[in-house]
Amino acid sequence: MPRVTKPISDALNDQINRELESAYVYLAMSAWADGKNLRGAAGWLRLQWEEELQHATKLIDYIAGRGGTVDLKAITKPPARYKDLLDVFRQVLKHEEAVTAAINALYGKAARARDYATQALLDWYVNEQVEEENTPAEIIAMLELAGDTPPGLLMVDQHLGERSRAAPGA
Repeated sequence: MPRVTKPISDALNDQINRELESAYVYLAMSAWADGKNLRGAAGWLRLQWEEELQHATKLIDYIAGRGGTVDLKAITKPPARYKDLLDVFRQVLKHEEAVTAAINALYGKAARARDYATQALLDWYVNEQVEEENTPAEIIAMLELAGDTPPGLLMVDQHLGERSRAAPGA
């Protein structure tokens, strides 16, 4: 397989940074939820943290496998305070929409460079982002239905906890 070009490698390194920042954001959100006794949400967000690390690792392995240089950058401190769980998941959706835009731009760059191997790799990320946006949108809808009622919030938290008890990536 031909070596990855420097412009594509640089763009992939930027995406690695985004994925690692995403992981850090999810870890901070998980800690916030845990502090609010929302164990189901904390577990769900912790699994997202793990997924984002896997996304970064996949890119790192790809660059290394194509003879490129991995260049890890500093990670921005994530927000640590949220109004409520609805605010958390609105931030999740906003964050994932930004990641989707970055992946789409990266895909476009690979297409313009006729880097078909990178496009094939990014196909997985494009498809993954559909889920990464749909899931928080569904959770937001549940939280909006629950409103400010403690029983409703507890039901949503319990629902989120079902994922945390499943296998990672489920």
